[in-house]
Order: sequence, then C-alpha cells, then structure tokens
Amino acid sequence: MNTDLHAEVIAIGDELTSGQRLDTNSQWISERLGEMGVRTLFHTTVADDLPSNIRAFQVAADRVDLVVCTGGLGPTADDLTRQAIAEAFDRPLQRDADALAHIQNLFARRSRPMPESNHVQADFPAGSRVIPNPHGSAPGIDLSLDRPQRTPHRIFALPGVPAEMREMWFATVGPAISFLASGSPRVIRHQRLKCFGVGESDLEKMLPDLIRRGRTPTVGITVSQATITLRVTALAADASACQELMAPTLDTIRQCLGDLVFGEEDDELQHAVARKLRERGETLAVFDWGAGGLVAHWLSEAASDEFLGGAVLRSDRAFLQRIDQGAEVLASHGAHSRQAAEAMARQVQEDFGADWGLAIGPFPVDQQDQGDVHFALAGPSGMATTASPYTGHPDILLAKAAKQALNLVRKKLGGSEG
Repeated sequence: MNTDLHAEVIAIGDELTSGQRLDTNSQWISERLGEMGVRTLFHTTVADDLPSNIRAFQVAADRVDLVVCTGGLGPTADDLTRQAIAEAFDRPLQRDADALAHIQNLFARRSRPMPESNHVQADFPAGSRVIPNPHGSAPGIDLSLDRPQRTPHRIFALPGVPAEMREMWFATVGPAISFLASGSPRVIRHQRLKCFGVGESDLEKMLPDLIRRGRTPTVGITVSQATITLRVTALAADASACQELMAPTLDTIRQCLGDLVFGEEDDELQHAVARKLRERGETLAVFDWGAGGLVAHWLSEAASDEFLGGAVLRSDRAFLQRIDQGAEVLASHGAHSRQAAEAMARQVQEDFGADWGLAIGPFPVDQQDQGDVHFALAGPSGMATTASPYTGHPDILLAKAAKQALNLVRKKLGGSEG
C-alpha cells in the first residue's frame, strides 16, 4: 500500500515515557489521518528532555512528510516543544501579539491573574503559523519546512489535553492536512475478521498468498489470547471503493477458513454464541471448573435472556455437593475426566432448565501434568464433548479454556459467521 503523504505522530512527556499515563492521543490522531488517506509510519514517544526532542523532530523531518505532535506546549520549564522545534530547524522563537492577547483575555474572562510564565505560550518558531486554541492557553504551531529536491515537511504541534487537541484538529489541523492530500484524495479503510480454532501458523497456511507483503489489499494477522484477527486494509478514493477492493479478499478468507471465522470487528466468541442462541430461541447454563468463571462473566455481558446462569466449581467437595452421582463418577473416573465433564453438563442443564448445559472440566493438577481439559455440552439431541491438552502460556490458560468451551457451543449451534 502506498500513499502520497507519510506521517509520524510524536507524543511528548515524562508521564508517557515513564508509563504513568497511556498515550491515547497518538491512536486517535492516527485513526483520523487514516480516514484522510495519510499513512502513519511511525509513533514516537519522547520524554521532557530538550536534546531528545530536538533529535526526534529532526529524524521525523528526514523520514516523513508530515508530523503531528502532542504535548509540551504548556508554560512550565518542562514544556519544551516550541523550543525544540525552534532549535531543531534554526527558527528563533518570536512572540506573537495576537496569541498573547488571546491568552491574556482567557485569564481575564476567568477572573484570574496571568502568571508571567504563561507569556512563553505566545512564542512561536519564526515562519510558523498559530493554531488557535479557543478554550485553552496553549495555541498550536503549524510550520512548513523546505527540503532540497523533496516535498516540504509540515509540522503541527498541538497541546496534550485531549479535548483541546481534538477541537483544534477539527477546526484547523484536519482541514489543512486534507488540503495537502487533496491532489489525490484517498481514504484508508479496515475490516477485521475474527477466527478461533487453530494456531496462527496453521491458519496462515490456509490462506495462500493473502498475507504476503506488497499485496493489495493488505491482510495482517494478530493473535490475542488464542483469538486470531485478520485485518484487511484497502486504500482508495472513498469508502465505497475501499469496500469493493476488500470484498474479494474477505470472501476468499471466509471460503478458505469456513467455520473458523466466528465474527467481525469487535466480536468475541461470547457474542457469536449469544447471537446463535437468540436466533434459535434457546438458553444456556454453565458449570465452570477450569476457566474460573470467565464463561459466565462474558456471557453475562453479551447475552440477555439466553444465558440463565451457572456456578463455578473449584474442588472435589463442590463437585460432590452439586452433581448427582458425583461420588460414583469421582470413584470410577476422577475429576479430570470426560465423564466428570458430562455429569456437570447434564446437571447444570437440569438445574437451570436450560436447552443447553455447558461444562468446563478442571485443569490438570500442575503445568507439568500432560492431561487434557475436558469440555461437555448437553443439548436437546444428546451430549457433545471435546478435550484440549493443557498447553500454552500460564497467562492465557483460563481465557483459552473459556474460548474453547464457547467455541464448542458455537459450532454445535451453527458454525461460522457469513
């Protein structure tokens, strides 16, 4: 994928580099740039350190056409953005009388004395333009830089306060960038398909040539707690043209993967299960030993009348108290067995009067145990079971088990999403 303008988003502040605050501004700005067909190649986060700020702007000016930065425009000693831009490009700071008057009027309207330190917020690198900030004391900076034998480089510096930054974006910065890109107006659109049931490398083998670099539209693959997301991205003149470009690839993915695809965009497996239950007018209840209550938690958020409830079992004692003939099952087969999971599924179906009773058996005793986790689903036409080896990083074992249980229900109820 190629665009006429490449961008870098720079976020400035010790609170970001120290991890004390999450940088949500960069995400928001990149989404807005993408909507205008401007591809963001870099996200840079810089501490409140002048040499580092200077270098960040110089590097960006060499490798992209457009920079949007946030933060560092306040009145205190650690607000270094205006000075960094000035020194990076040898543009001495000059005080803007109109900007100063705006800041003074802002303090006057609030019946507050204006500290001397706020005067520096009216200082701008020579040749730059003021980006008005109607409701804040930090006006932004708009600076164009000539580059030999290359298109000019453009810097937009905005305050880090999200409400002020967004207001200034929509009023001034967004329209300016749209004008820059108007010689070849384009938009970028994405569509995500969610998949579950195989590993990432196995799934990639099922998609011949779709994930290679340079392909149009592009297909990216990411994994989060055993859920695989395929992100199809197209660049075109408008949203409709993007959709036309993506449609054949989306169809190919669905044909190749079949019922491994369970939804789109922000869907999770619990949403797919809730939809299927709703379509069929059926209900579900859950006994959960191995997933720590995650299935019930997720279904409680995704379903309404379809999920009737359930219980979390955590010991043989609880199993004996809740399961009819539990002592016989434990004596003959043990808790870590298919038979125990089936007994749980039948019991929860009966206890709640549900159409479907789902059970997640316990994990093996420790991670060195090579046993399986058993899943059972009691339904109108009988019992369905599956098992999964106790494998994976400890951080994802509960979520993986919960998703495997939900996937058993989804497939029994109807499979893939179209």
